[in-house]
Amino acid sequence: MKNISPKAIIGKNVIVDDFVVVADHAQIGDNCKIHYFSFVDEGVSIGKNTKIQNNVMIPHGVRLEEGVFVGPNAVFTNDKYPRSITTDEKLKSSTDWTLSETLVKKGASIGAGAIIVCGINLGEWCMVAAGSVVTKNIPDHAMVKGNPARICGYVDKTGTPMKRIEEEEDYCLYYSEKENAEYKIAKHANDRKTDL
Repeated sequence: MKNISPKAIIGKNVIVDDFVVVADHAQIGDNCKIHYFSFVDEGVSIGKNTKIQNNVMIPHGVRLEEGVFVGPNAVFTNDKYPRSITTDEKLKSSTDWTLSETLVKKGASIGAGAIIVCGINLGEWCMVAAGSVVTKNIPDHAMVKGNPARICGYVDKTGTPMKRIEEEEDYCLYYSEKENAEYKIAKHANDRKTDL
């Protein structure tokens, strides 16, 4: 049993498991998998080849580019300052709050139980460790963990940690053994003590 709005746009070869809700005007690209008990809110955009595991709510204002992985029980938010009532103590309506959008870029992975606070970008091929709380932008290829999440290294496109092999004034050079490739990572993004 699933509830897919006729106003949603669903690509080819999309697998939607039981107990999934896809709301009006959601867009899901080709070859996506959305697993049990997940919710895709109104207007959400999901790029092709994306996998969403069980019990994930993707609220209005979140956009996932292609090839994103979202682990089970990951949480997205879309309101930086949530309240149930207004200052005159009336129940808020759908127009009484400000949407804060989140962008998850191509190839990014979000681990199980991670919390993504709204209004940020997750860089291409980044990796968020399970249970992390992400409150700021994540650079491309960064691996982050903790609460608040901090950069703990950099990963290649396979998700394997890379070795730093050279340091220049503006960037560090990392080597991927699995890909036999080098990556230039901007040095400002290399501070492992920076809260994210």
